[in-house]
Amino acid sequence: MTETTITAIRASDECAAQLAEFSDEWTEIHRQQATLDARKARLLARSAAYADAFADATVPAIFPPAERRELSRRSTCAALAMATRTPERTIQRATNDAERLMNDAPTVLASLEAGRISARHAQVITDRLCDVPAAGRAVFLEQVLPVAEGATVSYLRQRARVLRERLHPESITARAVRSEADRRVEFEPAADGMAWVHLFTTAPIAQGIIERVEAAATESRSAGDTRTCAQLQADALAALALTGVTPEDVMSSPVLPHPIEVQEHIKPTVQITVPALTMAGVSDAPATLDGYGPIDPETAARIAVNAPSFTRILVQPETGAVLSVGRNQYRVPADLQRAVRLRDGTCRAPGCGRRARACDLDHSVAWDDGGTTDVGNLACLCRHHHRMKHLPGWNLDHRPGGVLDWTTPDGKRHRTEPDPAPF
Repeated sequence: MTETTITAIRASDECAAQLAEFSDEWTEIHRQQATLDARKARLLARSAAYADAFADATVPAIFPPAERRELSRRSTCAALAMATRTPERTIQRATNDAERLMNDAPTVLASLEAGRISARHAQVITDRLCDVPAAGRAVFLEQVLPVAEGATVSYLRQRARVLRERLHPESITARAVRSEADRRVEFEPAADGMAWVHLFTTAPIAQGIIERVEAAATESRSAGDTRTCAQLQADALAALALTGVTPEDVMSSPVLPHPIEVQEHIKPTVQITVPALTMAGVSDAPATLDGYGPIDPETAARIAVNAPSFTRILVQPETGAVLSVGRNQYRVPADLQRAVRLRDGTCRAPGCGRRARACDLDHSVAWDDGGTTDVGNLACLCRHHHRMKHLPGWNLDHRPGGVLDWTTPDGKRHRTEPDPAPF
């Protein structure tokens, strides 16, 4: 055996030993993480139980019993969310999942606590368990848990779906009719002037849409279009939705329109906030499209040209400040509404991202208590946080400059400030 071979063997052995160390530590970290996730689940389930137990004592009796329970739970979730800067809906969903683990799948929770499965494995199981009738749940858990303890999340999801289908006594036809009622479209902003549109619909329709845009993209590509397949598919869907382009149109004129051409067909009523220097043509600072955020000036101009109506709000270029418009009345006039909604951007409860235009305009100091109708006493609160603000233990102080200081029932304080000017 040569010296080179001996050296190579030693290096290989050293590498194997180091890899084994990494692998062992990585496994141990995952085990600890699973144990912590189980601990989180137990805590959230306990917090929900306490919220139910004290609902009648902490929520005014003017609310019906079921609503008192809901408000107590949401108040508890809000306090936990604010304490960890977590979206409130995330805490609500996690609480619901935790209760399912505790009450419906204790063996899954035990496996998670022992580190034999991950939180994602547990989530797949509880998601499927919701769709399994009570009579078949014990069998489902008995068969699916061993799979989870020895398989990836992806494989578990596939096996759980098949097993759930096998155990479900209701026909897939009946379930499909019921699930069809949940179809919807969701909008998700992304960075750099982009966004996602998610469509939840029946599988045949979804498959038909995909086949249509793939066919349109293929035809355009065959005609010499240099855009990528992904770009062409996205542009095909936009053209189908906004310009009335049909597959027949594609066959006769296979080159798909460019996004800029498609954009010209948008006929919205929009609110665009534009820096004064940008309007004067001496700056390229971004405009702000209500409901999305920063967009480039050229896009803002193209949209505004085609809009039958739009609101243009000019702001002070150095500070982005909006002039306050006071009125000596309870009802908030339109110009003051615009000023407050523009200042706040979203609901002003900590962690809430509901858009300001969908929120109530709340008097921080109630009108009946001497509060005034002006920017120093008005804030955007979604209906949920508007109601929650009045529950015992909650307090809201409106500070100068639109700063809101919140106090939660556990005595913790949280501050929210108006959205900074986006330019």
